[in-house]
Amino acid sequence: MEFNLWEIEVWLHVLAGITWIGLLYYFNFIQVPAVAAATADSDGPGPAAISKYIAPRALLWFRWAALVTWLTGAAALETMYGGEGSGFVAAFTLAEPMRIIGIGAWLGTIMLFNVWVLIWPNQKKLLGMVPATDEEKASAKNVAFMASRTNTLLSIPMLMCMTAQGHGLPF
Repeated sequence: MEFNLWEIEVWLHVLAGITWIGLLYYFNFIQVPAVAAATADSDGPGPAAISKYIAPRALLWFRWAALVTWLTGAAALETMYGGEGSGFVAAFTLAEPMRIIGIGAWLGTIMLFNVWVLIWPNQKKLLGMVPATDEEKASAKNVAFMASRTNTLLSIPMLMCMTAQGHGLPF
């Protein structure tokens, strides 16, 4: 039996990716509407429990799962490539036969950027982890919301490009 490095890299990539995209969907489809409902409910507990206990932990897993997903994906691109040179470079320059997965890698890279540069710094303001004025919090809420929704939309073609490398596009 021979050790299959590529399979380990892909397995870790998929596991981290499930964590990342699962939390992305949780934030967009469950937590954001739940915070809005908790804020609107004058008899309820308010959004404090989510903001104080759940969101920081979920964001910790979210941002590190994003990074691990990207790193394991980069490693898998390098290992899977059978041509001359670097698989990572071939994918990111959209060279054949890495064009489709390269598009997926670019989308994943944009999503990683959104997590670490737009979502996380602004969520720290919203959660009171760093000082911010009410005006800064309002701006932070909008930036984090738009970046998160952008990632949700980008996740669909990104996942299609990632699976199409081995299975083909549906069209």
